[in-house]
Amino acid sequence: MTAQAKNRSPWAWIPSLYLAEGLPYVAVNIVSVIMYKRMGISNADIALYTSLLYLPWVIKPLWSPLVDMLKTKRWWIVVTQLVMALGFASIALTIPASLFFKITLAFFWLLAFGSATHDIAADGFYMLGLDTNKQAKYVGIRSTFYRVATITGQGLLVILAGFLESSSGREPVSIFIEASPGYSKTVLEIPRISEVPESRSDLYFYLEHDSLKISTQTVDRDSLSILLDSVRTSNLGYGFVQPEEIKIKSKGWWATKVSEPLGVWIRDNFGEKRGSIASVTGSVAVVPVRLSGSPEPGEKVVLNTVLKKGDKSIALIQGGHLVFNESNWDKPAYMVFQADSKLTTSTSVSYEGLSGNIPMSWAVTFFVLSGLFFVFSFWHRFILPRPDSDTPREDLKPSDVLREFGQTFTTFFRKPQVGVALFFMLTYRFAEAQLLKLINPFLLDPIDKGGLGLTTGEVGLVYGTIGIIGLTLGGIIGGVVAAAGGLKKWLWPMTLSMLLTAATFLYLSFTQTDNLLVINICVFVEQFGYGFGFTAYMLYMIYFSDGKYKTAHYAICTGFMALGMMLPGMFAGWLQEQLGYNHFFLWVMICSVVPLIAVALLKIDPQFGKKSVKQPVQ
Repeated sequence: MTAQAKNRSPWAWIPSLYLAEGLPYVAVNIVSVIMYKRMGISNADIALYTSLLYLPWVIKPLWSPLVDMLKTKRWWIVVTQLVMALGFASIALTIPASLFFKITLAFFWLLAFGSATHDIAADGFYMLGLDTNKQAKYVGIRSTFYRVATITGQGLLVILAGFLESSSGREPVSIFIEASPGYSKTVLEIPRISEVPESRSDLYFYLEHDSLKISTQTVDRDSLSILLDSVRTSNLGYGFVQPEEIKIKSKGWWATKVSEPLGVWIRDNFGEKRGSIASVTGSVAVVPVRLSGSPEPGEKVVLNTVLKKGDKSIALIQGGHLVFNESNWDKPAYMVFQADSKLTTSTSVSYEGLSGNIPMSWAVTFFVLSGLFFVFSFWHRFILPRPDSDTPREDLKPSDVLREFGQTFTTFFRKPQVGVALFFMLTYRFAEAQLLKLINPFLLDPIDKGGLGLTTGEVGLVYGTIGIIGLTLGGIIGGVVAAAGGLKKWLWPMTLSMLLTAATFLYLSFTQTDNLLVINICVFVEQFGYGFGFTAYMLYMIYFSDGKYKTAHYAICTGFMALGMMLPGMFAGWLQEQLGYNHFFLWVMICSVVPLIAVALLKIDPQFGKKSVKQPVQ
């Protein structure tokens, strides 16, 4: 390795490497769902066919030994980024195809496996390219840029697709909605509409009113249900929307013999006593929309309506995706906007209906992603350092590969303290995994159900802004202090910060305060504690993985990490329904004892992570 490569700053490659690690994950698991929804695929099909796209990240330890044995980690990074560039380009090229749903799903599957493989190589290279002190120092930076990739994928890519859609096709439809306690109470009926002047030469969408007023006074829940059923029946009958597949699941042995009896016992002995569900809900505005003329035979004109700016507490609950054709163009389609039932002050929002070229918009977006990964591959081809330890195994025969493959797993499970390490990996996030699933529902649920009764817009500020700031600061500061004092010194402070900050939600559940400043402080503290404490978790996985097969062993560790998050999260929602929020957060605090036991059993080299470093002996 040249002196220049050896002295190359980690800032030159860690941010771009972890942007490249995070973007495909978001594209496959989140952006794909948004794209399919915009393209008119039903919720049932989206849920069914995209639900398993996460699987490659769960099972990636199965082929991690191959990444450790064949070629270098540097080679795998550059090649998998090139493969993902080609995968994104393939999706872009096949979006306009008639069978685009099946074809793009296949490419998303290939992208998922490519991205999981890239994760193995990138995490392995991080351990090879830095000494243990720098690994500790930059662990918060790599986490931060992974989160930046998540925000970019969910935000900027979707914004780009929306901008391209609004720039093509027909003129966008603008709808401005104001909500105020001073406005008259909503009359729950479908509005009448006037005739639309026919214009075949220049089709446009006609709204009788593009400025609406909604009262923040609540309406009867049952009466509103009747109105919504009428709107849904009308939109279905004229073919503006497609019927969703409704699956009625019969109760199995587990439900009848285990979960239901257990739930009754938990509710009777440990559950909170709360009142029934409120009989009122938020007011609505029903907006009819028409097309000015008949499309060409076989042509479909799609209207997608999305929030443009303003308070998310006024939501579009029906009619977000409407399809007009030659048989229904002269009939009214309906959109329904609803104010949050907890809204008590005046507010406003703007929605925009787009009817541009949706396939073209998403194709261009994925071409942009493809180009970005070509740049990543080119950049990392030259900028990644060349650690002396990142060398391929030479003269490998098929029998050697099989033997090494087996040794990878056997050596992992023969490491000193492997039982304690697995117990730690599976339980360190035992309490936090349950808490994370219920934070947003708790913030949104009304007071009578034990929640804080925040509006959707307020939750977006509290958790989506303040929470992310706390999470990022916690991760960065965690990396800095770990590099200064080592993992062993900071293990207990980080563990306690991650677990005890959950007490903020126990406090909020008992006080049910409406003070937004207090709520913001509590969420900031909890998320800061999580970001700070998670540093210890990542560093311990790096520490435990050290050795001949560190890349594959780290991938195995992350597999156990995913399992440790998945299993508690599976029953958290069910348990909260039995206990109520007060007792559920109390249960989370009790669960914090389990990770404390795991941490107390760990043995860690006190020099790991410090500048003057002695490599741990495994």
